[in-house]
Amino acid sequence: MPRVLIIEDDPSMAVALRDGFEYEGYSVDVAEDGATGLRLASRHSWDLIILDVMLPALSGLDLCKELRARGNDVPIIMLTARGQEMDKVLGLKLGADDYVTKPFSFVELMARVEAVLRRAAGRSEAIKTYAFGDITLDFENLKATKGGKPLDLSHREFEILRYLIEHRGDVVTRDQLLNAVWGYEDFPFTRTVDMHIAKLRKKIEDNPSTPRYIITVHRLGYKFIG
Repeated sequence: MPRVLIIEDDPSMAVALRDGFEYEGYSVDVAEDGATGLRLASRHSWDLIILDVMLPALSGLDLCKELRARGNDVPIIMLTARGQEMDKVLGLKLGADDYVTKPFSFVELMARVEAVLRRAAGRSEAIKTYAFGDITLDFENLKATKGGKPLDLSHREFEILRYLIEHRGDVVTRDQLLNAVWGYEDFPFTRTVDMHIAKLRKKIEDNPSTPRYIITVHRLGYKFIG
């Protein structure tokens, strides 16, 4: 039975979500504030976290950031209020897998849940470690080294590298990266892929202006060689 942690301070919303997930066969726990949610998320194993952005004690954004900093890669779907566009973008940058805007139907939420869990299942079968050049990557523990020294990569950067490596030698489009790493096809700022790639190159390439590993394919996307 899959386990879901719902972190939501609105009692009526929390009850509705609990009832819906239990009807779908999930084991459910509910936290009413961010601090309690972080404690439960850290102490137990979950298949999914439903996380409201606006929470007392600790915001959903800070909670998400802290979990990812601890190497916890549990799938997270954030709940945002209409008009919180920047919160959506920031949540995804901090490592959330998807978001749903309130008000929403439970049918819509379950469609997002199923998509996120499918991607998570794919990740569990993905490569665990990889080495190229003087760089080693440990995807399970989110650790990396370059020349034997620790290399600071974000959770998102690990996911980008994993996807590129799994498709090494092939051209990967920006839309493919958005769908695989950010979790859906129509991300509002497609330039975000280019910004993340540029930042990643500065960390892994000896000469970012003439990259050796992440190659730009004009008008198409990127190719990993390594």
